[in-house]
Amino acid sequence: MRRLFIEGELTKHIVIKGKDALHLLYAMRAKPGQTVVVADKNGKTAKTQIESCEPQQVVLSLIELIEDIQESPINLILLQCLPKADKMDYIVQKAVEIGVNKIIPVESHNCVVKYDEGKKEKKRNKWQKIADEAAKQCARGIRPEICPVVDFAAAIAIAMQNEACICYENEDTLPFKQYLQALNCASYAIMIGPEGGFTEAEVEKCRLAGIKSISLGKRILRTETAAIAALAIMQYEKGDLGT
Repeated sequence: MRRLFIEGELTKHIVIKGKDALHLLYAMRAKPGQTVVVADKNGKTAKTQIESCEPQQVVLSLIELIEDIQESPINLILLQCLPKADKMDYIVQKAVEIGVNKIIPVESHNCVVKYDEGKKEKKRNKWQKIADEAAKQCARGIRPEICPVVDFAAAIAIAMQNEACICYENEDTLPFKQYLQALNCASYAIMIGPEGGFTEAEVEKCRLAGIKSISLGKRILRTETAAIAALAIMQYEKGDLGT
């Protein structure tokens, strides 16, 4: 069943305009009488029926609320240092499927790619579209947010607002499992480095800020593998993956 995310709240009649309307009308060949699942800004979900189709908008009528909760009980934030090529596309898609709520792209010392302000926004828009499509495909109840690119200092400040950890390949005292078993929090942030990993100075800054340095195991993982592995482990231990 088609799924849409709207910025407002669910009402008896919902007017869809812009890109979502065009997608329904011309890509999905929407017709009056067809059903669409709509999720609003508060995470509420409803089954709706297409009431009318016009050249630039689609009007939906609410049939019933859907009580089946598709979201994890934890708020999960990924602070992902910018990888090369199109690896971020893959990370965004899979992270959304696993259940991430927010992805924050980070510029760190060993990032190879360097974007100007215009390119950063263009990339963010692309990643948001990938996230939206992944959320629709896997029946998410909310629209995960792709934030603007931030520098490393800003990433630390964001991470500090949650229970946070940094995945560091040279960590040899705190396994991820041990770290998680000692916690019972509502919101977690995970920091993943680029292809070259984090510098010792970056890890030390995180430690001084109260961000735990953890190990994902003995093997050195690619950045895209580390991101998905860490999120999956977090969801299995503290969320709803596997329940």
